[in-house]
Amino acid sequence: MIQAKSRTVVRGSLVVAALCAAFAASGCGASQSPLPEGFSRLRDVDPTILQEMRYTTDHNFIGRPIAGYDAADCWLTDRTARLLKDVQAAVSVKGYTLKVYDCYRPQRAVNDFYRWAQDPADDVTRKEFYPRLAKDKLFPLGYIAKQSGHSRGSTLDLTLVPKGKGVSPTWNIGDPLVDCAAPASMRFPDTSIDMGTGFDCFDPKANTANATITAAQKMRRAILFDAMTRAGFKNLPEEWWHYTLIDEPFPDTYFDVPIAS
Repeated sequence: MIQAKSRTVVRGSLVVAALCAAFAASGCGASQSPLPEGFSRLRDVDPTILQEMRYTTDHNFIGRPIAGYDAADCWLTDRTARLLKDVQAAVSVKGYTLKVYDCYRPQRAVNDFYRWAQDPADDVTRKEFYPRLAKDKLFPLGYIAKQSGHSRGSTLDLTLVPKGKGVSPTWNIGDPLVDCAAPASMRFPDTSIDMGTGFDCFDPKANTANATITAAQKMRRAILFDAMTRAGFKNLPEEWWHYTLIDEPFPDTYFDVPIAS
């Protein structure tokens, strides 16, 4: 879900220009896209956390790579990344590892989502991601909005994976699209433990406290919820995978620096 809140947008071109002016001697090029100040690459903070960045691929609710995702790399504010390292340590003793699906999201990606939502004919992914919901309901119900907390750098989407497992198999165009709320044995073979739905499932079963999922699925969601909330994150009740740092450093700033290597 993309939460709307109108505030400052920091454009990537302005950030690059400022840094290039400050470090002209280093040969700054127009194609460079440094992290915003106060951000870290998660792999530099904790390389043991798995990264399955869905918006750089065709396997997402739009069905193609998203604008601004030029590299499969999780960027987060410095404090968020450090606290996520603590969460990784906490779930590790229980036999799990964290896996992130999405982290910082440039504003241009949110704009891409919004444009897609305005085209009712483009619904090629509906069978998997919103099989019981008409596309024209995604915006009124809040699944798509004009700004997202992800663009502030302290929101992320994640799950738990049993230790020893890696990322999911590659999904290719033409592969089956299976209802994201179907039993785990039927839907896309994500390496995540069974949380009751797949990632980015626009369905009531994705609500964190949904009463219709099994006791085992509730317990698994609770493990993630407890670990994240103890570290200072809050969950979005509509999505079991979505967490935001409560004391986020840029609560009113929406960044638009594209994600690049």
